[in-house]
Amino acid sequence: MGQRVQFQSNGHTCQGYFAAPESGQGPAVVVIQEWWGLVEHIEDLVNRFAAAGFVAIAPDLYHGETTKSPDTATKLLMELDVDRAVKEIAGAGAYLLQRPECSSTKYGVVGFCMGGALAQYAATNDAQNVGAAVSFYGGFKKVTPKWEDLQAPILLIYGENDKDITEGGRKLHAQLQELGKEAEIVVYPNADHAFFNDARPEVYNSEAAQDAWNRTLELFRRNL
Repeated sequence: MGQRVQFQSNGHTCQGYFAAPESGQGPAVVVIQEWWGLVEHIEDLVNRFAAAGFVAIAPDLYHGETTKSPDTATKLLMELDVDRAVKEIAGAGAYLLQRPECSSTKYGVVGFCMGGALAQYAATNDAQNVGAAVSFYGGFKKVTPKWEDLQAPILLIYGENDKDITEGGRKLHAQLQELGKEAEIVVYPNADHAFFNDARPEVYNSEAAQDAWNRTLELFRRNL
């Protein structure tokens, strides 16, 4: 369904995986990778969003590198230029908004693990253009969003067994409520970190993943 495409970001040519719905048009969603890179699972999610009626893209934030090794993933994560990555996410969003298949004036962002934190950052960094954000178990110490700039509603999703990350999410949710932001948190019992990743059966939780997917689609449909 999808295809590799090129788009511009801050004067640089970037790569991404793009898919559009069979209906021809739909709202825009940027999908942000985990620390493994732009792997088949992320491409599959782009296709799933297209099948659900969205125009979607996943920018390749590692510029061609992928891995299945946690050690290599840690290295790639730590070497990531966060400012450049966020500009590339914004560039991917701008690319979608100018596509003829796009029916929305703003784009949604959704990310997982590292990508969940980058989705948070993108929602505050490109606040004028982000219409909704979903962060799955987002945690990345190099990312410090300016939450006072957040304009879009945000959904924070965690697994109860992912204790440190989830505790951070609860604190973030409380902070956003104090700031008067539209924020919701969902914590799934008996769910681990990366419970949404059906390519990793050792952590995948089908019931939690399906509910989280439904909530994500609902938020985007309501706000985009």
